[in-house]
Amino acid sequence: MTSTLPVTPIDLQLRRNQPPMLRVEPPADPADWVLAHRDPLRAAVSTHGSVLVRGLGLRSPVQVAAVLERLSAAPVTEREAFAPRQTFAEGVYSSSKWPQNEQMCMHHELSYALDVPGLLFFACLTAPTDGGATAVADSAAVLQALPPELVDRFEREGWVLTRSYNDEIGASVADAFGTDDRGEVEDYCRTHAIEPAWQSDGSLHTRQRRDAVLRHPADGRRCWFNQIAFLNEWTINPDVRDYLVAEYGVDGLPFNTRWGDGEPLAQDTVRQINQVYQAHTARTRWHAGDLLLVDNIRTAHSRERFTGPREVVVAMADPLRLAECSPTMEVNVR
Repeated sequence: MTSTLPVTPIDLQLRRNQPPMLRVEPPADPADWVLAHRDPLRAAVSTHGSVLVRGLGLRSPVQVAAVLERLSAAPVTEREAFAPRQTFAEGVYSSSKWPQNEQMCMHHELSYALDVPGLLFFACLTAPTDGGATAVADSAAVLQALPPELVDRFEREGWVLTRSYNDEIGASVADAFGTDDRGEVEDYCRTHAIEPAWQSDGSLHTRQRRDAVLRHPADGRRCWFNQIAFLNEWTINPDVRDYLVAEYGVDGLPFNTRWGDGEPLAQDTVRQINQVYQAHTARTRWHAGDLLLVDNIRTAHSRERFTGPREVVVAMADPLRLAECSPTMEVNVR
């Protein structure tokens, strides 16, 4: 029998340095429970930026897909992925393949794309032995804490993402674009403000410039929304970076970020951004069956190092055009 208890903001546990948490008695069907509590759940995410539901008892990607549907969330098909994933259903994926001893720094999902998910689902099917939290950070608070001169420049210029696709590290062309057909890849790039450059060895190099600060479409609050620090060369493990630079050169790194005018970012600038994220991080350990809902514009997320098996299924929903978020730059789409 599914729970019929009302879910209101006062039911949430609000604790310092932790995401808002709602504890529930395990329902017979998690999807039915979500359907019965859809509106207050969405309202809580809108208010707080994220909500962790503990006790839901999710055990499979099929159940996650059912929750996505019951929450009336339109699925988002991922394009421009930076790491491979397994697809379970429309909008439902495995976590990105990333070394478990390496942290995935704070970022907003697909913030380098023109079409992004407004809502993210993280469902823990298997909790790690240690670490592995999906931590969150309020992007409006992060924006306020960053040095004004840094924010001003990024707001004026935006930021540049460069990518080099190869078979050794990161996503392949097919992983990122859903095809390895050159014509189709070039068509996608043309309509999504990406500059493609095929190299003599047949590999692909791309460049795109994006906004660093947006306004939330629901309430207009300014949010630090990007992957400037996460996808920068100075966030890569130093040994791995040295190997990649020696093998491919700086311009051949799988991904890198720059100021909007193309100037390289200093290591201190990247460190400063990550330190502000760290100061605003909220985290709690995963329990098997947990569901974390995240407003992708309002809230950044990360994945911490872990030991032991960890299975977290990711769902992307509520498609949003960045043009709806008061961008400060004009993007040329052909």
